[in-house]
Amino acid sequence: MRVGVLTFVTDQGIGAADLGAAVEERGIESLFLAEHTHIPVKNPSPYPAGGPIPPKYYRTLDPFIVLTAAAGATETLLLGTCIALIPQRDPIITAKEVASLDLVSAGRFVFGVGVGWNRQEIANHGVDPAVRGRVADERLDAMINIWTQDEAEYHGEFVDFDPIFCWPKPVTKPYPPLYIGGGGPAAFRRIARLQAGWMAIAPSPDVLAGQLEELRAVTGQDVPVTVSQLGSQSVDSFAGYASLGVERVVVELPTEPRDETLRRLDQLAVDIAKLG
Repeated sequence: MRVGVLTFVTDQGIGAADLGAAVEERGIESLFLAEHTHIPVKNPSPYPAGGPIPPKYYRTLDPFIVLTAAAGATETLLLGTCIALIPQRDPIITAKEVASLDLVSAGRFVFGVGVGWNRQEIANHGVDPAVRGRVADERLDAMINIWTQDEAEYHGEFVDFDPIFCWPKPVTKPYPPLYIGGGGPAAFRRIARLQAGWMAIAPSPDVLAGQLEELRAVTGQDVPVTVSQLGSQSVDSFAGYASLGVERVVVELPTEPRDETLRRLDQLAVDIAKLG
């Protein structure tokens, strides 16, 4: 099982290039970034973890810009979104960004996507939160068309365009690995339809085991699973996830200045070494 980190890169923490280089130097497999375009001042959805929404949510940099900077400072580090909020993204522009990052990183990009939890944030992008899942489905289908067809077109309820030329096409064929965030029937049906991986959030291996049974019942097969482990982490939990056949665990890395971040990465590298 591989181990990576998940973080918010902001204007108050370690820089993108320094972070990417530091993660790679310590033998950590991957760097995944969260995304929020903004947080509404009035009537935001309740923070899932409880309490006020942390400032890092509204100070985070654009993940594609950060990952591009990290790509330039590294050679082998896997780079991903965890997650890109598809209802808030134009599909043509996002298809271009994904393909461009896949090209400049020489095929090291993983596209983790989701529908989002902050309903007012989604509404500020002109999307009815009640139909965000259907919007995401059409935008993902349209992006796949752009990546895989020379003259791509799409005609749906929420996305509609006649044939277009759009290059570059992704280096990774047919397109970078696609992982769907969220849990429950809707996300699992999306995984099955797109033959995608699952980007799970699980508080423990025991909880994940039950969720994996539900996922297999929908997909009819095992799928690649990346687990986002938020909060405290331990070597014991790593072993538990590995026993379930999880492909990757990404550990939450707090948003901190350079020196504090490097110390945390040093400790994570020690924990990974204990896995053997």
